[in-house]
Amino acid sequence: MSGLNRQVLADVFKFLIVVAAFSGLILNGTRQLGYNWQWYRVPQYVITTIDNQVIAGPLIQGLQITIRITAISLLLAFVFGLTSALMRLSRSFLARSIARTYLEIIRNTPLLVQLFFMYFVLGPVLDISGFTTAVLALSLFEGAYASEIFRAGIVSIQRGQWEAAFSIGLNTYQAYRFIILPQALRRILPPLTSQAISLIKDSALVSTIAIYDLTMRGQVIISETFLVFEIWFTVAAIYLSITLLLSATVAYMEKRLKIEAQ
Repeated sequence: MSGLNRQVLADVFKFLIVVAAFSGLILNGTRQLGYNWQWYRVPQYVITTIDNQVIAGPLIQGLQITIRITAISLLLAFVFGLTSALMRLSRSFLARSIARTYLEIIRNTPLLVQLFFMYFVLGPVLDISGFTTAVLALSLFEGAYASEIFRAGIVSIQRGQWEAAFSIGLNTYQAYRFIILPQALRRILPPLTSQAISLIKDSALVSTIAIYDLTMRGQVIISETFLVFEIWFTVAAIYLSITLLLSATVAYMEKRLKIEAQ
């Protein structure tokens, strides 16, 4: 057996030891609390059967809302992030000032406060739904952090690339589209992935404004069944599965981009 395989097996063994130790700690703690585990009741809240038809349970229904909010917010966050990054890099004093103000306000106030402001203040004034306010708050918040990622990626491109683009007759927009952004994308893909994962986790906060996402569904089930540990472990496992799937997808995309660049 090679040294690499032995190292992999050793890492797996260490991981299993940590998992076993953590599980033992949880079981011992719940035993002292007199908690009665009832995992057999959990599947019905994930998938249920009615009239011989398999339908999504409350947790999966909440997951669908979470995915919708995350997908729309992620798209808008990238739009806000790229737009504000380009504004900060522009020669216009007004554009730079607007972008800087947006970044300072969003990055220096808690997301929960922004959610409440959007829902309780802007929602009634602008007559927009709770779903829309949740998407807007998340996309603005994550867009502020994505802005710095986009800006760093653009700035990292050598000045010679700009000069080459202008020398062949491209204007600024064409230089960004065909020369600068494609190169920057390869460099900023990993941090953008981390930001997307943060967005998925941050989306759990929309439960505070009565959006029946995955977290809110879990809270409702717990209030009705008192399956505190089982439901929260299940909710955490669902979130973990989503983030791992996203990480694997982006890793595959990053590998393809490297192959195409060679």
